[in-house]
Amino acid sequence: MPSSTLAAPAPVTVPATEPQAPAGKVANPGPLGLAAFALTTFVLSLFNSGLISNAALSAVVLPLALFYGGLAQFVAGILEFRRGNTFGTTAFVSYGAFWMAFAGYVKFVVPTLPADQAHVATGWFLVAWFIFTAYMSIAALRLDLAHRALFIVLALTFLFLALGDLAEATALTHTGGFLGLLCAGIAWYISFAVVTEETWGRKVLPLG
Repeated sequence: MPSSTLAAPAPVTVPATEPQAPAGKVANPGPLGLAAFALTTFVLSLFNSGLISNAALSAVVLPLALFYGGLAQFVAGILEFRRGNTFGTTAFVSYGAFWMAFAGYVKFVVPTLPADQAHVATGWFLVAWFIFTAYMSIAALRLDLAHRALFIVLALTFLFLALGDLAEATALTHTGGFLGLLCAGIAWYISFAVVTEETWGRKVLPLG
């Protein structure tokens, strides 16, 4: 005779959380941002240092400032945001915006300024970027030696260029230009060190 007692249903196990798909790897945007910054800074500094004296040729800087130093570096900053890198995001987005602002300023604003006052506007524009770079240099003291050198030299570059414009002192501007060349060299070095480490799977160049 069949039993009238119903068997208890087997317990159903429900996972506490749904299984997560593995997160896709985000490429390191640092080498891109540094290369974009370095190349644009290098070309502009050739004119600021006086190594190229034909001012008409400086127009070559504007497309670089807009698309490589500006847009490419800005994109690198957005990718640093996704990686959770506050310092990288702040630096790359800010300096990418700097280059785009610089291109717009030179192309659209400078021609509208009084000829005898344009240097004042440019000087204070650079002073503001010196202030930003100065406190980023303090934050960079927690990074490796190469990054510390990069931000300190960049701060000095902005300072000398600003003083050169405000005082209309060519010697100060040329000093800022040579500091800019040094800054570009350091940025290229870091970019090269990081991208070769990523592709070779080992350290190639020291960062200190």
